[in-house]
Amino acid sequence: MSSNLAPARGKTAGRKAIWLAALVTIIWLGIGSVVGPLFGSLSTVQKNDNSKFLPDKSESSLAATAIAKFSATSSFNQFPTLILFVGPADDAKVALANQFVAGLGQKNLVDSKGALIKDKAGAPISISISKYLAPGAQIGAFPSPKKDAILANLPLSESIAGALLPDSKPVLPAVVKTIRYYSTQFAAANGFTTHTTGLGGLFADLFDAFSGLDTNLLATTGLVVALILIVVYRSPILWILPLFSALIALSLSGGVIYELAKHNVLTLDGQSQGILSVLVLGAATDYALLLIARYREELHSHESRVDAMKIAWRGVVEPIVASGSTVTLGLLVLLLSQLTNNRGLGPIGAIGIVCAMITVLTFLPALLLLFGRWIFWPKRPTYGSEDEKLSGIWAKVANSTARNPRKYWVISAAVLLILAAFSTTLHSNGLSTAQSFTARTDAVVGQEQLLKYFPGGQGQPTQIVIAQAGVDSATTALKALPGVSSVVPQTVSPIIPGQPMPATKVVDGKVLLNVTLGFSPDTDKAVNLIPAIRALVHKLDAGSLVGGTSSVYYDIHQATRHDQRLIIPVILLLIAIILALLLRSILASLLLLATVVLSFLATLGACSIVFHHLFHFAGEDSSFPLFAFVFLVALGIDYNIFLMTRVREETIKFGTRKGMTKGVTVTGGVITSAGIVLAATFTVLGILPLVFLAELGFAVGFGVLLDTLLVRSILVPALVHSIGPKVWWPSKLQNEAAGASE
Repeated sequence: MSSNLAPARGKTAGRKAIWLAALVTIIWLGIGSVVGPLFGSLSTVQKNDNSKFLPDKSESSLAATAIAKFSATSSFNQFPTLILFVGPADDAKVALANQFVAGLGQKNLVDSKGALIKDKAGAPISISISKYLAPGAQIGAFPSPKKDAILANLPLSESIAGALLPDSKPVLPAVVKTIRYYSTQFAAANGFTTHTTGLGGLFADLFDAFSGLDTNLLATTGLVVALILIVVYRSPILWILPLFSALIALSLSGGVIYELAKHNVLTLDGQSQGILSVLVLGAATDYALLLIARYREELHSHESRVDAMKIAWRGVVEPIVASGSTVTLGLLVLLLSQLTNNRGLGPIGAIGIVCAMITVLTFLPALLLLFGRWIFWPKRPTYGSEDEKLSGIWAKVANSTARNPRKYWVISAAVLLILAAFSTTLHSNGLSTAQSFTARTDAVVGQEQLLKYFPGGQGQPTQIVIAQAGVDSATTALKALPGVSSVVPQTVSPIIPGQPMPATKVVDGKVLLNVTLGFSPDTDKAVNLIPAIRALVHKLDAGSLVGGTSSVYYDIHQATRHDQRLIIPVILLLIAIILALLLRSILASLLLLATVVLSFLATLGACSIVFHHLFHFAGEDSSFPLFAFVFLVALGIDYNIFLMTRVREETIKFGTRKGMTKGVTVTGGVITSAGIVLAATFTVLGILPLVFLAELGFAVGFGVLLDTLLVRSILVPALVHSIGPKVWWPSKLQNEAAGASE
């Protein structure tokens, strides 16, 4: 009788599991319906102002506070928007340009065709540019020294950076689009060509670049992942489940981040949002691939899909949690950064990874149980049938590596070392805003044209607050510095050409000097002048402060270098600890860590070759090495975790060498597929016209493939075969493995 009860109990338990899966699915669909709209609103809570990213104690930030005492319209509370008119600039044309610019404030916001912008309901609305002008700002136009161009400055208020239109779109691009529309009309009527540039124009183009995040980036990433999954599974249906789970994970993370950013708990910028999308879709799909592969494997050995899922889930939960925890902790280390945008990316990425883990370990198993074996059609895994993985290409790779391990690890290590040698040729000294675009936007072209007719720092001076007694000495010394075009003190009233110089404005015994540089303020040449300028004025007045755009960029570069020296060692230490706890082996954890670091350096070397000689980028952002490290090392260690946890499981049964061969055989296909998915999702970042994201996308894509196809497949197995059971030191497994392998 008991023998009859056992199947009955099994069927009852199976039915309960199916009902539980249905309940979990309903709950997740409800969650998705709530958080989906919030994810779609993420762009409305972005902050993209570089000057706000610096710590309060940086000299640029201290200078901003001091400069604010001199004027309500310092460079720190406005976006100088420069309108360049190229053509004959006689007195009559300059007068017309001044009249045009003075009237721009009364113009209503329009689209590129001159039609009034619309609200959410599609009704035209009237909003004038004057609403967004910096209060009390001087608006005017003046000719170039050779009378062959006119430059107008329309200072916009800093509040425009976070302002939204009635349709919830950012204001800045709409204002600059309006300026360009009317400037083009004026230029055509008066024989000029025109460009709108400066910080206002460049940031507007930057906003436009990020406007594709909600649609183009997500759609392209989803399409790429779908195509890869269809190829991997060779099934017209199965790919839908992991992709749908990944999209639910992304929606969940987006909803959480929206609420936190809305209430200023964390800082979200366009860069972080773009990285979030590809990170969550890539990581969630990776975890899904691992679960589905193990589930398919167990379906060959178990008649009940519920039993197969239980064993598969237990087999993958440890590596997925360990992998996700490694990436999460690595990202959270960014909280140590001095820059608020880096600190924001840390928890943003960590939230995304945690949501990916939770979704894949709960929602996806429920879906798989509900759909049953037929979801794998046309290659349904049937009970008792042979698993084709055990005789496929990865079985051949594993056996080949096992037969001659020294040859394989020497050759693969040599390839990595050669590439790593080129890592020293990276030019990660920062990019100017104009150099940050892969496309030649109007603001970028305008910045290039501006340098032909005016000093590059025109309209965006370096500003120095110095004691009144040191003004004359500082002015003389600053004018003698190569690269300085002019030094003018702040006056009590506007300076009018041809009229006597107004009195210098003095506040608390201090004077504000506006230093115009001969280079665009965010370029290397301008930024590299800041140490010399600071050294000079600090010598004359120890309490002096140097601010302005060039100073902001200099302090950002310095903070980034500080972050690299602090964050990289901490991440390495955390990963080493996690690996040691997971594998119960110090030697194995150090071995894996060393291979991933070598892979990272090799990736930097490959990036240097490609960026400079193929893509012809001007250089790399100063934060590029840090971001590349965080993602490559944290994500690259994933595949070693997936491999070595399975190897340890097999080692307990068969010994180290046989365990390694079996581990590579059964995980080769799924890890390679996961690597291709993650590489492809990050490469999609290249569709956005921003150099930093294109560089980061290539670096992570190339590095992940290098980890997947060379480090995890060849180098690590070959090293473990060469070392043998001692790789598990100091755990007892080194002795048990030795006995088992004999």
